[in-house]
Amino acid sequence: MKYEALLNELNEIKVAIVGDVMLDTYMWGNVERISPEAPVPIVSLQKKELRIGGAANVALNTIALNAQTHIFSVIGNDDDGKTLIQLLQQKNINTNGIIQSKKRITTNKTRIIARNQQMIRLDAEVTNDINTVEESELLNKIENFITTQKPNVLIFEDYNKGVLTSNIITSVIQLCKKYNVLTTVDPKRKNFFDYIGVDIFKPNLKEVKDALNILVDEVSKVSLQIIHQQLQEKLHHQISFITLSEKGVFFQTKDDAQIIPAHIRRIADVSGAGDTVIAVISLLYAATKNIQLSAEIANIAGGLVCEEVGTIAINKEKLEKEINRLL
Repeated sequence: MKYEALLNELNEIKVAIVGDVMLDTYMWGNVERISPEAPVPIVSLQKKELRIGGAANVALNTIALNAQTHIFSVIGNDDDGKTLIQLLQQKNINTNGIIQSKKRITTNKTRIIARNQQMIRLDAEVTNDINTVEESELLNKIENFITTQKPNVLIFEDYNKGVLTSNIITSVIQLCKKYNVLTTVDPKRKNFFDYIGVDIFKPNLKEVKDALNILVDEVSKVSLQIIHQQLQEKLHHQISFITLSEKGVFFQTKDDAQIIPAHIRRIADVSGAGDTVIAVISLLYAATKNIQLSAEIANIAGGLVCEEVGTIAINKEKLEKEINRLL
């Protein structure tokens, strides 16, 4: 297979991402003394960086693969919200689906780093569900996009910050089924079993064990098939795709089930790997309908981003090189 041609096909894929977007603020400094006011270090700040986080990091990954990327969310009508929209637009991510609400604040996670370690994290956020007015406005934007733009795939990216309510999830899945749009989800615990009827359900192993309240130490094809069966009884979805950290990934369809082992890498930072994996498998499955190939490449992509420090998007050229080397 010519993988360069396959990745170039992603230029034609139109993707919608629905979920909790946020701003990540990083502050770097030095610690040279302890505060006389309390037994805490004094950090002398030297550098500040603003990054796109949450569901928007999935958008960074899809746009890095040149997919036509549209994002839908509710954020605050505040300075952080304006900054976040500007950062997204600078990356050529369509932000027409973002609602700025006076009833909420934009999630901003501030990390203060010194001596090569995180000293403290400050979270400014509202985590209660969006209200019915915001729900209705968001649903209208999504429905208008689906009916006029006809996307190939819609990704739910849940961070438990209140955008993905049960009503939003159910209504959007019904819309996508009506208009033949693939749906994929990276779930969190709160709404775990609300994604009934999605095409690809992508938890990690810890999330699925917690949700099903099971204790499984052995990671085997048989144990994972049992997990798929339990999920299937609740969700009636098409494909389970479970990430297994250093053990790779597992997928099961109606006719096939496989564990794809991870490739040996020097792991620097696992943050953001799940965002990369859901982005890659969503685009590739939309383009090929080949779950094994999509899972193989998503597995490689997730490992690649773990070699870098911090949350980063996949690099298309590096991914192509690795696919050719490993597949």
